[in-house]
Amino acid sequence: MPIAQNRGRAGGAWSAVLSSIVACVACHGAPPSQFPTGQAALDRMRATVSCSRGIQGEAELDYFGEEGRVTGSVLYYAALPDQLRFDVISPFGVTVSTLTSDGRDFALYDLQHKSFLYGPASACNVARFTKVPVPPFALAQMLHGEAPLLVHEPNSVQVEWDSGLFSGEYVVTIASKHGATEEIELVPVPDDFDKPWQEQRIRVLNVRVEKQGVPLYVASLRGHHVVRTARALKDPDGLSAPLPPSGPACSAEVPQSLRIEVPPSGQDIVFRNKEQWHNPPLPAGVFVQPCPAGMSCRFSSCDSP
Repeated sequence: MPIAQNRGRAGGAWSAVLSSIVACVACHGAPPSQFPTGQAALDRMRATVSCSRGIQGEAELDYFGEEGRVTGSVLYYAALPDQLRFDVISPFGVTVSTLTSDGRDFALYDLQHKSFLYGPASACNVARFTKVPVPPFALAQMLHGEAPLLVHEPNSVQVEWDSGLFSGEYVVTIASKHGATEEIELVPVPDDFDKPWQEQRIRVLNVRVEKQGVPLYVASLRGHHVVRTARALKDPDGLSAPLPPSGPACSAEVPQSLRIEVPPSGQDIVFRNKEQWHNPPLPAGVFVQPCPAGMSCRFSSCDSP
């Protein structure tokens, strides 16, 4: 008799588990209202973060490559469309490396090697710091939660809902004008799942870009959370008016973690954000830097070693 009771209890527990799984699968079915076209999905992605002109952050940087693992703390600015600044800070509060890129000119200061590189703001030059060959505009967009887009015609974008066992996502595929393809995985913000597609806010989960079947990079965006507009920057000496934010009031989600991988080379960089703000005040010259006195200053082209 006790055995029969135990079997009954076990069967009841297993039935409850199965019911939960079925319910979970049902709750992760396709949204009642889906995007009619791929371009509509991309338009909603952009609209979700349209109040953000850029992002400021403090993050832990984790890089894996041929030279092993390198970690550090970084302060950064990323302003649309393609302006970047990264300051690597030592445990003692000293800036040991600074990258700036204003969309035209690139510069990289390296205290350890007492070197200063400058040249065009290209993907290969920015990769001298990030170690992953991602264009500046792509890095700026992903840091503030948006997928960069290949050059394409609107009718070359396809979208479908891919339902998994415990989750589902929109898969957007883009065929570019230059022989590359891009795949973007998007999901609605949970509170918007049952809303009409025109009202759905969108999270970018994954971005994959390849050319002729060879992956160029794969990016994963996780830990989406709402961040606010940065405060005005006050002059500590009180000699000038506070510098206002660089954009409107903004309350939009950004990824807390950004990981970019280059499958052919095994290069892998991760930004784990600790603090983030939309539309930060931008001091004059924040995206440029002169060659410091006493440094070896060298022009860096894409062909330079």
